[in-house]
Amino acid sequence: MKVQDEGVQVADSSARANGIDIHYVEAGRGNPLLLLHGGVVSTNPIWGDVPVSYHSHMARLAEHFRVIAPDTRGCGRTAHSGGVITWDLLADDIVALIDVLGLGRPLIAGFSEGAITATVVGIRHPASIRAVVNDAGFDLFNPASPTFPMMRQILGGSPTATQADPDAAARSFEQSDQMRAAFALLKADQDSGQGDGYWKEYLRLAFHRLTEQPGYTVADLERITAPTLILGGDRDEFCSPEEAVAAYRALPSGELAIMPTTPHIITPTKVTHMIEFLERQLAPAR
Repeated sequence: MKVQDEGVQVADSSARANGIDIHYVEAGRGNPLLLLHGGVVSTNPIWGDVPVSYHSHMARLAEHFRVIAPDTRGCGRTAHSGGVITWDLLADDIVALIDVLGLGRPLIAGFSEGAITATVVGIRHPASIRAVVNDAGFDLFNPASPTFPMMRQILGGSPTATQADPDAAARSFEQSDQMRAAFALLKADQDSGQGDGYWKEYLRLAFHRLTEQPGYTVADLERITAPTLILGGDRDEFCSPEEAVAAYRALPSGELAIMPTTPHIITPTKVTHMIEFLERQLAPAR
């Protein structure tokens, strides 16, 4: 199905890959760019101009690339077949999708949770991608990252929680108007995609991967052979500039960009840096 969305024609599709039906949206032409959403959000237009969503940037990205943006396993309209969702599993889903869609060696970019997945793809399957953009998804590669207790607090109600507590998560989202609005969208999105009350299962699945190390540390980034951009903000409450520098220094072929006065969000300036970096990787060698 094709719809006109924010001035760009978006195709709504699904593909069978790695044992599940992966829902994705597609826009634009040219070199393929896999665009991975962050936690909480999906590719659902319900997220509109929410600053942690790529939705409002799709039209601009589609001017430069063939953008393929999937709902990751267990989120939005991509169902999960059961069990824990690990970072390795999410990465293998993406590689299987690349194969099924015949994308060759695409570009890959992600924000937050999506950036972690994109980076794990680069670690596990270095030959499968042409370039990587990690926007605010390098924190979990630091074993001492404060993100771990923060996510236990948010999703489990305590910095020492060992399992998700959806009711506690709901209370934490009620702490501000912005968080309350995001939580309402989360419930509407996840429940419309996979049934009433699914939002609780989504949080349970997210708890496991967001409160434990992904199985890789900063040192493992040296296994990424594709050129990689580490992108962050100097006011990011999850991903510090210091962690960004450590990730950049571990890369064999890396670039680093830290945006001033920028918290944990996607901004037009970040998207500009992403486009310029990716287009440099596509330019003919001199």
